[in-house]
Amino acid sequence: MNSLIIMFIGLVMILAGYFLYSKFLAKKVYQLDEHAITPAHAQRDGVDFVPTNKWVLWGHHFTSVAGAAPITGPAVAMIWGWLPAFLWVTIGTVFFAGMHDFGALWASTRNKGRTIGDLAKRYIGGRGSLLFTVVIFLLIIIVNAVFASIIAGLLVTTPTAVIPTWGAIAVALCIGQAIYRLKWNLPIVSIVGVVVLYALIILGDKFPIVLPETIMGMSAQAFWIVVLFLYAGVASLLPVWMLLQPRDYINGLQLFIGLGILYAAIIISAPTVLLDPVASELPAGQAPIWPLLFVTVACGAISGFHGVVASGTSSKQLDKETDARFVGYFGAVGEGLLALGTIIAVSSGFKAMGDFQEAYANGGIGAFVAGGGNILNEGLGIPLSLSATVLATMAILFAATTMDTAVRLHRLIIAEIGAQMGVKITPVVGTIIALALGLGLAFGAGEGGAGDGGMILWPLFGTTNQILAVLTLSVLGVMLLRKRRPVLPILIPLLFVFTMTFWALVIQLGEFFATQNWLLLGFGSAIFVAALWTVIESVSSMVKAGRSDPEPEGEDPVERRTVADSPQETGSK
Repeated sequence: MNSLIIMFIGLVMILAGYFLYSKFLAKKVYQLDEHAITPAHAQRDGVDFVPTNKWVLWGHHFTSVAGAAPITGPAVAMIWGWLPAFLWVTIGTVFFAGMHDFGALWASTRNKGRTIGDLAKRYIGGRGSLLFTVVIFLLIIIVNAVFASIIAGLLVTTPTAVIPTWGAIAVALCIGQAIYRLKWNLPIVSIVGVVVLYALIILGDKFPIVLPETIMGMSAQAFWIVVLFLYAGVASLLPVWMLLQPRDYINGLQLFIGLGILYAAIIISAPTVLLDPVASELPAGQAPIWPLLFVTVACGAISGFHGVVASGTSSKQLDKETDARFVGYFGAVGEGLLALGTIIAVSSGFKAMGDFQEAYANGGIGAFVAGGGNILNEGLGIPLSLSATVLATMAILFAATTMDTAVRLHRLIIAEIGAQMGVKITPVVGTIIALALGLGLAFGAGEGGAGDGGMILWPLFGTTNQILAVLTLSVLGVMLLRKRRPVLPILIPLLFVFTMTFWALVIQLGEFFATQNWLLLGFGSAIFVAALWTVIESVSSMVKAGRSDPEPEGEDPVERRTVADSPQETGSK
């Protein structure tokens, strides 16, 4: 089968979702109000709350949610054949991820930029909110520790990516000053920034940086992990416009262009799909496709972490409520396109099954880099070394922008927990706690001080992530029932994801018990109880919302204004 068929059908489905279904959600379900004053204006502080151009904010949101998972998940899922992952990514992006991310952004914007965990207190109740926060808290610790390990591993195995990875930070700092201080033209700044980033990729390919095996008593990978956490801590404290936002924006442009290059190579080379649509035989001990597919492929179909980002940072930068459709839904579209590109690269980037199996043995990202590199080489004539650098840099930047956003989110959530306990936690203290927890998991749970301790809990990431999506959809369901809005677009995905995720978690807990993996069994059981309890609270809240009088729109803690009264904030245009 020609991979162009997969690409064409996938692109049409995903883009139709944005141009058709997202408009329905914006008009009928979320009912966006162009006259609403967003938290970015009402609570502007120049650090977290900053009105932002929708293109810049889309870049921040897209790269923050699209970490390594939309590459790793679909690539790993190829063990079941390409068709199941393809269907889940395309259908999931249109009806699950876009709706979920868009909804979380809208809900937070309507509630003074509060995180989705804090919103649970209003719409589900105090106990539900507490348990919701526990799930978010654990998920972010896992994300930070695991993504640091993934990035560090790529920096060691692909030293040609070191210069573009760290050079992107300097580029972002310059872009932030150019946009917000110097007020330069955004398109010109964008073009220059992208050109410089690709120049850094070429430079990195020519001058790889290989660290010695031991640095300051640590392995090269452990050293990179420590540096990554220190960088993320600094980025968490700086004003969002200075580093995080421009870094994510310019990376988003560069990564989208990289996707365009990959799709162009696919069109030119038209590689044949090597893998079967559905695998006829699975390796011994391989988990069943039902329900494990739906927690293996999370990012790229639906991911609870996206709701944390949308409500944690993106909602605080939304210039107009009507921008939520572009930032939230199209952000999910960008990740769906990345997942689709990964499916094609891994299923079509190899000439022989032995080559695929060798690359697959190196992990999902390794299979993506190898398969995608072959396609770039065959389609566009890009040397294999440079192709690998381009794709490895893409993967690193996706993961890095997620990690630095996650540390900032962790800091905000720690402050919210402190507020619930009557303790004021400053940004510096919150960041120190977040770094201590992430580094503690990375080095405390691993072996030999390699910093890969997060990988021990990685088997729980998929189910924990999807449970968080279930809880986010539960909050949205209660909000819409209170307002007497159409609720089926939320309830149908909620029921499906709930069924698949809890089924998968029960299977996992059985495996942990059988293998006497008490650590994962303990964590998994705690997550299961907390999530199930929260879902029960959510159902109760939905029943009450359906029976109560409709909630007046004015009860939303959102102010109203006319467009003529809209303040022209720095960097918002």
